Amino acid sequence: MSDATNGAPHRASGVSRFVSFEGIDGAGKSTHIDAVAQRWQRAGLEVVRTREPGGTPLAERLREMVLHEPMDPLTEALLIFAARRDHLQQVIEPALARGAVVLCDRFTDATFAYQGHGRGFDLGLLAVLERWVQQGPSGLRQPDLTLWFDLPAAVAAQRLVQARAPDRFERQDEAFFQRVIEGYRARSEAEPARFARIDSSQPVEAVAAQIERVLAQRGW
Repeated sequence: MSDATNGAPHRASGVSRFVSFEGIDGAGKSTHIDAVAQRWQRAGLEVVRTREPGGTPLAERLREMVLHEPMDPLTEALLIFAARRDHLQQVIEPALARGAVVLCDRFTDATFAYQGHGRGFDLGLLAVLERWVQQGPSGLRQPDLTLWFDLPAAVAAQRLVQARAPDRFERQDEAFFQRVIEGYRARSEAEPARFARIDSSQPVEAVAAQIERVLAQRGW
């Protein structure tokens, strides 16, 4: 499995898929990204696992600023989209062009959910930035599939109690995360063909089974 942040060698596979994993902190995305990556690696595909904000040296530096430095919502959004632009140019687009599978821990839906709905930032301006940053020769770059790990905010908070020291997003109150969830729901309703809702309140095995069904429905 290739890692977009460590310069590991790549292996051509001839299959191009872009899958994003979305949800609030504590929803369990990381566990299932690993499982999906291993599934396709066993099938002989090149898998590039990456994340946002981040995925390149520049984007990782911007990530640290976004997660830990105080700033207003506009600055936050601009830094996130700057990181996304570098990530697309340096990692995502080259990987898809050579036929790899890209698994991304969050993408633009997170920006609309966290900055737009959570912070109350202008959704119209976010849509403008989305077009500027993600527009390419083939249209607006979006994931082929977005797995949305839907989890009640209160349950996520309980899961995070024993986690690492929280960043400035994880320190937000439950009402903030409820707004973020509503943001994800709005994006899902706007693009139902791209989104698959995963009930991540269930045990790990049941969540994995939901993901398997979604992939099977797509012939993946």
